[in-house]
Amino acid sequence: MYLDKPTALVHEYIQRMMAWLLFVEPDTVRSRQALQLGLGAGSLTKFCHKELRMKTTAIELNPQVLMACRGWFKLPAENGRIQVVLADAAQEIQDPKWWGSVDALQVDLYDHEAAAPVLDSLPFYNHCRRLLSPEGCMTVNLFGRASSFARSVEKISAAFGKEAVWAFKPTREGNTVVLAQYTPSRPKRELLLARAESIEKQWGLPATKWVRVFKPMLT
Repeated sequence: MYLDKPTALVHEYIQRMMAWLLFVEPDTVRSRQALQLGLGAGSLTKFCHKELRMKTTAIELNPQVLMACRGWFKLPAENGRIQVVLADAAQEIQDPKWWGSVDALQVDLYDHEAAAPVLDSLPFYNHCRRLLSPEGCMTVNLFGRASSFARSVEKISAAFGKEAVWAFKPTREGNTVVLAQYTPSRPKRELLLARAESIEKQWGLPATKWVRVFKPMLT
């Protein structure tokens, strides 16, 4: 976290978790809902709440993580637009109250050793898809010495359909962000670039670069 910009997204892979913005009209973002599975240092939660002005929820298993975010990383107190649910994400997302309500689902679930995603199964990704609105997208950070990109993408594709899955090239650190749409689409490059320019202007994210290194898995 930058001390003078606590809501800024510092790392490249975290910035790429916002690639769902390429698939919606920028002027609709404030009316949408974001859900993070795994709070981490609160970067995505803060950005969606403070910068995008979205209704934002994070689901976090460990109360100490929440305490750290509130104490050290300037996570805002809960209000009508932001909340943290202390729960097991795998169980919480099976509650029907979430189904069909999420426009931006961001999955970044790792244990303290960060060896592989802690939730990476076909049933889990089926539950994730059920959360999404018709224009909703899931972004997932795939990273770890014991993880397998190919196996994870196979499971995501089985849940969402191969035509719904997009992926970035890996970052220098080895993170690969994968995006899956509830409703598959193939926006023209001109539209993606126009939206990327708007994203850069409004929120300072390197979205034009995203368009160069972000491709559908099925072409």
